[in-house]
Amino acid sequence: MEARVTKERAEETGPHTIRVPVLIVGGSLVGLATSLFLGRLGVPHVLVERHAGTSIHPRGRGNNVRTMELFRVAGVEQAIQEAAATLADNHGILQTPTLVGDAGEWLFRDIDPGGGLARFSPSSWCLCSQNDLEPVLLDHAKQHGGDLRFHTEMMSFDSDATGVTAVVKSRETGEHTTIRADYLVAADGPRSPVREQLGIGQSGPGDLFHNVSLTFRSRRLADVVGDRHFIVCYLTNPEADGALLPVDNREKWVFHAPWHPEHGETLEEFTDERCVEHIRRAVGVADLDVEITGKAPWHAAQRVARSYRSGRVFLAGDSAHEMSPTGAFGSNTGIQDAHNLAWKLAAVLDGWAGEALLDTYDAERRPVAEATSARAAARSAEHSHPGFAAPPGAGGGGPQRGILSVALGYRYPQGAVVGADPEVPVVPENLDLTGAPGSRAPHLWVRRGNERLSTLDLYERSLVLLSDAGEPSGWHGAATRLAEELVLPLKSYRVGTGADADLVPEGDADWAERHGTARGGAVLVRPDGFVVWRSPGPDADAEAALRRVLKTGLGLA
Repeated sequence: MEARVTKERAEETGPHTIRVPVLIVGGSLVGLATSLFLGRLGVPHVLVERHAGTSIHPRGRGNNVRTMELFRVAGVEQAIQEAAATLADNHGILQTPTLVGDAGEWLFRDIDPGGGLARFSPSSWCLCSQNDLEPVLLDHAKQHGGDLRFHTEMMSFDSDATGVTAVVKSRETGEHTTIRADYLVAADGPRSPVREQLGIGQSGPGDLFHNVSLTFRSRRLADVVGDRHFIVCYLTNPEADGALLPVDNREKWVFHAPWHPEHGETLEEFTDERCVEHIRRAVGVADLDVEITGKAPWHAAQRVARSYRSGRVFLAGDSAHEMSPTGAFGSNTGIQDAHNLAWKLAAVLDGWAGEALLDTYDAERRPVAEATSARAAARSAEHSHPGFAAPPGAGGGGPQRGILSVALGYRYPQGAVVGADPEVPVVPENLDLTGAPGSRAPHLWVRRGNERLSTLDLYERSLVLLSDAGEPSGWHGAATRLAEELVLPLKSYRVGTGADADLVPEGDADWAERHGTARGGAVLVRPDGFVVWRSPGPDADAEAALRRVLKTGLGLA
């Protein structure tokens, strides 16, 4: 159980040397999410970020329903919703040649028309800009013991069979510190120095388009917008196209203007005067008050790393994948990378899973990024994103086609799952959350004593086995014995209305039907809420069957 000792040790072994289980490089959304998730699981870690603080630019605002589920279980959903309160009533995407009058059309008016999402999730989408979200994650990551060092840059690292040795420098004092970690998580962005040093190549078409993000103030623009409280408005005047995003719905705004460096256009050409005139033409008001407050170039690309792991080093977020920003798929995919990796690192460090479990990070997350990045590019074509000249035939069959399948319904046909269909698409055509191995476990409202909770709230710090209350199937007893025998966190809940029920479904919901089993069946769910395996009914030797599944799924076989 040497790994168990390793997890419990995070200490200074010399005046400028630190020993820690996990080193995170990069303190933006994905790095901070990794810190939060590891902290929730009790994994000591150090995070280094070269910038002095969190993001100050309003970008990356779309947090999809799956990401919000993860934040819910991590205890930060409410704080994020409070940080996002200013834009809580903004919905839909508008496409129009001008904001004057009522021209144009809504690509979609409501992300969840009719409230149908409540069938599938206890959470919903949340519009929270990166500059508002990162401080929330930072605060909660610190509360859970994260050693977060901003204004600190990793200068070098070397990896070997037992860990990683990195040298970091305080950009404030110049002091160098050596960090010895069991594992390194590189969340260091699309130009990842870690990925480059490891020599990991990338696949995909590469650069898609370029924009300059302009932050500006305009008091009169709110009157022009009126009650059209959109998430984003694509302005399509061929002489001044762009994307307009509200920051506070009153006087602070962001405008993405197309930039064409491939034609020799330089950033210096984006003078304040040019930017003001461009925004006025795009909006359709020649004398609109516009005060430019900031400019930031950005590049949209479609690339996925050819491997997410090299020995003791893992890639996450933009270091692992780049994708078009339309739909905010990139940041959400990165946060979900972090969640997938965190529980696996915790399991291996704590000694209840084998090293082979860590290989499933690449097997599961890389296909998701490949499928999602293709969908993001198609969505940019559907929305005619400024600056994006989509190739012939690009597009996905409609502006909202399959959005829930991408955000919530993606699957792991291979990885830390047992009995998954290897031929199933990673992103299915239709949302199907019925308990199949490799899919996100179904959401069901249940009562645990006087507490009302979603079944998704059960999945974070342990494996969970669900089985029938009142059925002599043997699954509950088998799980209880194996948790002790294999020394692993495995909780067993009997679901139903019998006297021995641990969880009672609300209304007339049939938990077994919702999870794709019959009476006497069982479902095993991972700490990240994905189904490992299910049995459609009883088993004559439930303990032997469950033991085989646990050892296979956890890399112990």
